[in-house]
Amino acid sequence: MDLKFSHVDVLVSDLEAACTYYARILGARFSKTQVWERGGLHVRYAVVLMGAERFMLVQPIAGNLKTLLDTQGEGTIYRHCYSTPDIEVVYDQLMAQGVQPEDENGNPLARSNLQSPGGGRIIWLPKQFGHFSIEILEAEGLERFIEEVFA
Repeated sequence: MDLKFSHVDVLVSDLEAACTYYARILGARFSKTQVWERGGLHVRYAVVLMGAERFMLVQPIAGNLKTLLDTQGEGTIYRHCYSTPDIEVVYDQLMAQGVQPEDENGNPLARSNLQSPGGGRIIWLPKQFGHFSIEILEAEGLERFIEEVFA
């Protein structure tokens, strides 16, 4: 499988305060605030850049991530994200290994429905270790998204 580490997602209760902290303390830059809402999941988030490294700060409004924030607390890293040049190849490889890719709510994801609300193509692996998940994004769409949110 052709994967490259992209970033981690970190839960926060106050997105603006977290962005301000990382900018002040570490000189990080952060993107415009984005919103993701689909299937009962509702979050606000920002991409944080520190040199060539990046991570996402995620403020849950509703859904399973709000429950996770309420039970596990701020600073919880709940997802590792990887990119791939061809998401359909990864989808097919996972299916061949008996792994059904999922959407962000843990529902089976059809190969024909890999589009995210942000426009990129994306899949999640089934959670095997508690609340921790792995997300795989198509590299071209991910990089285009990063450019757009910092424009």
